[in-house]
Amino acid sequence: MRIIGHTLGTPEQTLPEALQLFASAGLEGAEVIYQNDYRSGLPIGNEAVAAEAARVADDLGVPVMGLSPYTTGINHEDPAQRRAALDELRSAIDCAHRLGATRIRVYAGSWGADRTDHAAHWERLRSALTELAPLAADAGALLCVENHFGTMTQSAKDTARLIREVDSPAVRVLYDQANLTFTHDEAWPEALREQGDLIGHVHVKDLVFTDPDAPFVASETARVKADERAVRSRVVGEGVVPWAEILRAVKQNGYDDVLSLEYEYRWHPQDLPAPEEGFARSARALRALLDQAAGLTPAEVYR
Repeated sequence: MRIIGHTLGTPEQTLPEALQLFASAGLEGAEVIYQNDYRSGLPIGNEAVAAEAARVADDLGVPVMGLSPYTTGINHEDPAQRRAALDELRSAIDCAHRLGATRIRVYAGSWGADRTDHAAHWERLRSALTELAPLAADAGALLCVENHFGTMTQSAKDTARLIREVDSPAVRVLYDQANLTFTHDEAWPEALREQGDLIGHVHVKDLVFTDPDAPFVASETARVKADERAVRSRVVGEGVVPWAEILRAVKQNGYDDVLSLEYEYRWHPQDLPAPEEGFARSARALRALLDQAAGLTPAEVYR
């Protein structure tokens, strides 16, 4: 498996600086935020910035392997907002093709307890992914729908249901067990039973609970506000997510590709070491966990 860095962890660096940081940490590639007005990201539709990023990435030997857009509007009831969200993802697909990136993180629209008409929102979401799938396939990229709060695929069960309904090899699951853990959705064995055969990308991060019994609350989609959090972010291997077992099981389910270190320094810098230290520590820890996973028997993995 190839370990790459995510520019969520480099909010104070320019994108070239982030790529240099990843190279110095011994990482094999980058997942880059695709969003306007983020210092360590790619502005939407800016071909010149993307071309410069590709040049720097090539010089450093740290290719851009993934993009992370932030639009949540592909299931919106307002046709204009939905079209704008679809256009943003079309732009991300085009950018991925130019960069040679092979995966694009996708939020499964927007959803929360205050919303109504789940069926209509779901159908707009399914239809959007069905429309985008051939474009992604032609660009050599996967649309990877994340297990993520505030969307229609917070749980592994719902994520798997969506991917199976879209029924395209270009639309896969972005498996994020840390998200499932702090939302109190599926534990990892159940998550992999639900969606393990559908994984196209994996985010790796870690956490500890400050109150394991607190109900999950989030009023935003991209992050959990400070006053809503019942967890703290940690360097991989220093939290409660059992990554050695998970990685072995993921591989047994057929996934043997990119692991993206989604170091949450953009949202929670108070929890984590500076990126220069944190990415290097995370990479070393993840390699040790991969070695540990390689020594586990199948019975131990699913104990």
